[in-house]
Amino acid sequence: MSIKLPKLFLDSGNPEDTIKAKGLIGHLEGQTTNPSLVVKHPEVTSYLEKGKKLTEKELLNFYKQIVEEIRKEIAGSISVEVYADWETKAEAMLKQAEEMNTWSRDLHIKFPTIPEGLKAAHEFVKKNGRVNMTLVFDQLQAASIYSATLTDISDSTDSNRFQPHFVSPFLGRWDDRGYNGLDLLKNIIKMYKSFEKSPKGRSTSGRKSHVLTLAASIRNLDHLYGSIFLGADILTIPLKIIHEWVEAEKWVPDQHYQIDSHGLKSIQYENIGLKKTFADYPLIQEKGSLIDEGLKKFASDWKKLLV
Repeated sequence: MSIKLPKLFLDSGNPEDTIKAKGLIGHLEGQTTNPSLVVKHPEVTSYLEKGKKLTEKELLNFYKQIVEEIRKEIAGSISVEVYADWETKAEAMLKQAEEMNTWSRDLHIKFPTIPEGLKAAHEFVKKNGRVNMTLVFDQLQAASIYSATLTDISDSTDSNRFQPHFVSPFLGRWDDRGYNGLDLLKNIIKMYKSFEKSPKGRSTSGRKSHVLTLAASIRNLDHLYGSIFLGADILTIPLKIIHEWVEAEKWVPDQHYQIDSHGLKSIQYENIGLKKTFADYPLIQEKGSLIDEGLKKFASDWKKLLV
């Protein structure tokens, strides 16, 4: 018996990829973008090759145009990422998020899972915004996201007001360091489910959690198959991996599937409670950490485009 397929998103900043992906698998239920993906857009690449740069206003307008083109092809969620580095304050992220949220319907705004990003996301959620918390590398970040996005709006019994948010664990980045990134996804799913099933957990009135797991940084078919097997709510997949999946006849694992760690080290599960406020979780911020590398990479790609 096959396992239920999660929602399938495309991970790309190019609307042409959206069209190609739909042609390959028939449908997409969403798309994720970020500064690094926008840099790869052919028009942006052409600008850079000619030595041209954009003002911040021009860059945001171009990003908006990309979203509008993607919206023509996709009815579901589109994730758009705010600019952030370690110096960016929550107020600046929130202001940009509110502007981006006017670009289209059904947007999830991506905030980095750092202290200032969580502050901004918490305020955005209180205003009925939807967030996709990105650059997630450990359970402490996932725990803080659970708390930061839990508001009165999420508690509403009115299904029209219930706005699911996303937590995006980055699988491939852990693999790069010799650890099994799928363990991170498994641990987050286990942590959320364990809390919601416990007497101390929060009732969701028969609904799924207010935070859905979105498997990100998928580098290969093992990541794709493993994410399906572990029960991720959503997969965001690069076009290259979609091509490989189609060549594999869109195979879906069943309950007998076994994840091959390929010699990668395990990421151990931590018993972390989810009753704290989001600011009370001690997040890793050290130089050279995965979150540090990821945040600096996205900021660098954004700055490459600016005058």
